[in-house]
Amino acid sequence: MIGIKEYNKKINSLKNMRKMTKTMKMVSASKFKRAHKAQVNAEEYALKLSELMSRLSGAGAGHHSLLKMRDTSARVLIVLFTSDKGLCGGFNNNLIRKTKIWMEENRQKYTAIEMGFCGRRGYMSFRRSAQIQKFYENITIKPTFNDALSLANDITSAFIKEEYDEIYLAYNHFNGPLSQTPVIEKILPLDASAFSNNEVKPESTYYAFEPKENEIFSFLIPKFLNFKIYFTLLENAAGEHGARMSAMDKASQNTADLIDRYTLLRNRARQAAITTELIEIISGAEALK
Repeated sequence: MIGIKEYNKKINSLKNMRKMTKTMKMVSASKFKRAHKAQVNAEEYALKLSELMSRLSGAGAGHHSLLKMRDTSARVLIVLFTSDKGLCGGFNNNLIRKTKIWMEENRQKYTAIEMGFCGRRGYMSFRRSAQIQKFYENITIKPTFNDALSLANDITSAFIKEEYDEIYLAYNHFNGPLSQTPVIEKILPLDASAFSNNEVKPESTYYAFEPKENEIFSFLIPKFLNFKIYFTLLENAAGEHGARMSAMDKASQNTADLIDRYTLLRNRARQAAITTELIEIISGAEALK
């Protein structure tokens, strides 16, 4: 039977753990606020960029090299976005599980499936079982556009050189601090329908271009791709901090419940010990009579 001393040790340990989880929740809440603000601001820009591409999508964008479909889809690259650190609930595990299922379902369809990683958790999970193209370190903690540009340049160059026939992004779509949805989305070749927006209905698809339309699309389509990857990094950061904030809040609640439970058990043990001592004293007194 556990004694009062052991209960006190457990309770003190749980109290220290609750202090740690509360602190981590506060830190994650502060980081989430900044990351969410950046994600919201980028979302407004992404909407405007999509509206522009939607209006121009019927004016010859299909001739761009990043939109050309290949005759065969033999080699595929999946870029997986996860966090560098843990303690964020199922944020990483759900996406990793979905990615593994997708790879198993499509393994017969492609001759080779290679992977790139943004975030240490994804890399550690696949490092022994996957063909690794590249691991981008320390770009998910504080996403910058330069990091996104470097990643975009790498995958664009690989696609144009025909090293890969299709390139996918695997990431958590940010619904809110309590909800993230794992998504596997084809990024190359770009689908012209991705530019469409039901809310945007252009009055006409006839435009007078200045400069020439090829120059415009050569500028806009890579810009769209670059910003898509940057926005994915921002969603990943906001989702990570939101998931960790939620996980630490739940951990604090569970720790508080355990403290209450062990406090009750300690009090019962103390009461039992006092009762035993009283019985021994009374028994001893009766024996002396």
